[in-house]
Amino acid sequence: MIPRRTFLATTTAAATGLAATAGQGTAAAGDAAAPGPGTESGPGHRVDEDFLAFLTTAADTRATAVLGDHRDQLTELRDKGKARAAARSLRTLASVYVHRAAARHRDAALLEPLGRIADALAEEQFDDGLWDQGAVHSPPDTAFSIVDLNIAYSLLAEDGHRPTGGVRATVERILRKAGPGLATGGVHTANHRWLVCSALSRIHQRWPDRSYARRIDDWLAEGIDLLPGGEYSERSPTYSAVVTNPALLTLARHHGRPDLYAPVRANLAATLLVTEPNGEVESVHSRRQDQTALRYVPEFWLQYREMAIRDGDGRFAAMAALLRGRGAGQTFGETPLGDRLAEVLDRPELARELPRATSVPTDFAHHDRSCRLVRVRRGERSASVFGGTDFPERHAISSGLSSNPTFFKMRDGAAILDSVRLSPQFFSLGHFRPESLERDGDGWRLRARVRAGFHQPLPRRHRQRDGAYPLTDDGRFWSAMDFPHREKEYRTLRTEVLVRERADGWELSFEVTESEVPLALELCFRRGGRLTGEGLEPVSGAADTYQLVSGEARYAVGDDHVVFGPGNGKGGRQPPVVDPGERYTWLGGSLTPDGIRVLITGRSPLTYRLTLRRPR
Repeated sequence: MIPRRTFLATTTAAATGLAATAGQGTAAAGDAAAPGPGTESGPGHRVDEDFLAFLTTAADTRATAVLGDHRDQLTELRDKGKARAAARSLRTLASVYVHRAAARHRDAALLEPLGRIADALAEEQFDDGLWDQGAVHSPPDTAFSIVDLNIAYSLLAEDGHRPTGGVRATVERILRKAGPGLATGGVHTANHRWLVCSALSRIHQRWPDRSYARRIDDWLAEGIDLLPGGEYSERSPTYSAVVTNPALLTLARHHGRPDLYAPVRANLAATLLVTEPNGEVESVHSRRQDQTALRYVPEFWLQYREMAIRDGDGRFAAMAALLRGRGAGQTFGETPLGDRLAEVLDRPELARELPRATSVPTDFAHHDRSCRLVRVRRGERSASVFGGTDFPERHAISSGLSSNPTFFKMRDGAAILDSVRLSPQFFSLGHFRPESLERDGDGWRLRARVRAGFHQPLPRRHRQRDGAYPLTDDGRFWSAMDFPHREKEYRTLRTEVLVRERADGWELSFEVTESEVPLALELCFRRGGRLTGEGLEPVSGAADTYQLVSGEARYAVGDDHVVFGPGNGKGGRQPPVVDPGERYTWLGGSLTPDGIRVLITGRSPLTYRLTLRRPR
């Protein structure tokens, strides 16, 4: 571990000049100018001065923004019990206060807001040491704030500047008070376990308590929920980046568990394969809120940096550089870029120069069987084939389940097809959701077979004269008809899709059989492009929605194009209908993706081949 106290002592003129031009703050009279927290390069290690300057500039900008809006955060804290934003603001202000290269290093103007935020957090903390944050007396939601306050306290304590003594004393009381609640309280989700452990580990390290260590070990004894493919059980890139990986890295350092670097390493390696050419991360397989919103997740940035330095991994170094480029603005995913300085001051080894970058994977076909996800990348072209929703096994749409009916996505440069879905109108059961994903020759085959029953009269022995039968579920809806004891006459619908890569794009072959129903194949292109084709007709009453009746159509963004088709006439219902199923419509929900939608309709039994290709 590199001592923070000598962070900038060994940097060269570039970093020193940053502090010189920024000024030295307003230290109290007679108070020695103590060195600020940071990292020394250490034997054989050099500090990445450009990286530090980049973060310091962003932190200075962010601190100014925090000073402007922290009063609103305190109002939210006092009115709603939400501590997270206030705790993060305290962490950010503490980082620029202690960092000698920051423009506001030891600026007395920061002392009042630091004290005001600390006092408000202490006042709103319940007797059990918790805050609400949207859930009454919530240990996991409290842990988010404690993670930030642990870092802030560590920075201020190591800096040891006398004027921050009051703030330090208040934050210490908060942390000590939170310990018992975190050590006895429960959680909601898989990632919460590791979050609570990470918050508790730093309290225990500074103020040891055997009950804290036992609680951490009890949670860890459940085993880390890492799937064979490198995803965690929630399969969410957002929660991997924002919660699980940072928590496990903290436990590795502060709870003596270096074995926990392994799952983080595996998750980062898996993330390389779901990262798009433009830095977005595939999330169609997620079981959390991000399953319908592919997004940048730059919170992976410092994790890639840490493991690249630790392992000497050139792939991770290249990914860290890519994500830094994505964060050149001041907003960096869910976390403003300037808020990251605190993490580097807290873990000075992050400021070391990265190992030599090698290339990240850009030409592969990878099948993650644990998520039933195939990822194909050919330079600037990529595709996802997904057959791993939880719906077939669980037969439910619910928070915590994977239920996104998108089974194919592709992009060719800036021309992005965000979603391909199939919606048969079969007993209002909703979209085709594959039950399997298997390699088939030179392609991947998706299959599903759904059924719905017509119910026969109850057998004599189950009849009741008063007609008071139990309320039961027939797989589609509930009724007081004692469904389990009735014979049934089933209707079935079988769907198979073979997805094949071609030299110029992709080919999707559909076979829908066993029942006669109208259906709609829905392609949703990302906004920002131009859609053309003689066979396109607007769909009445549906904004940005067209039906491809004949021929091929083209979606173009600049010089990048996707030609697709052919159209399939006006079979099915008119105007065409995409039926999300009764599970959505009964609750007033919607499955309409955002973008430019093209529908290709038909009626089963149906055999149809869709091509998606570059122009010849």
